[in-house]
Amino acid sequence: MKNFFFGFLAIAFLMLASCSQSSNSSNGNAENAPIMKFEKSIHDFGRLRIGDSVSYDFKFTNTGKSPLIITSGTATCGCTTPTWPKKPLQPGEGGQIHVTFKTVGKQPGLQDKMITITANTNPTSNYMHLIGELIP
Repeated sequence: MKNFFFGFLAIAFLMLASCSQSSNSSNGNAENAPIMKFEKSIHDFGRLRIGDSVSYDFKFTNTGKSPLIITSGTATCGCTTPTWPKKPLQPGEGGQIHVTFKTVGKQPGLQDKMITITANTNPTSNYMHLIGELIP
């Protein structure tokens, strides 16, 4: 029984040591990760008529130390569609997230559409907002 306890203790220690090493190596990677630095993360269209289709380009620069790879882009509803660069962006290189917002079938009032861009940044999610007031 004593040997079992010491064996278990040794395995637990080895597991903790390996977790600590992987944690330290990921911290090193975080320092070198790409960074999406946006000129602005919110755009206000002001007043829009229901039925309008409007677009905006969120401009950004990779201010990190490694190539930026965007893997996906989503929005809070199907009325908002983001498109993004498909090729890796080198440190210092810029790009844009093109977002189209279609107001057809929307109710009058304030609209706030959040766009989430997933990339190899730390953290992996980057957020932008399109806002506007829909009028009949």
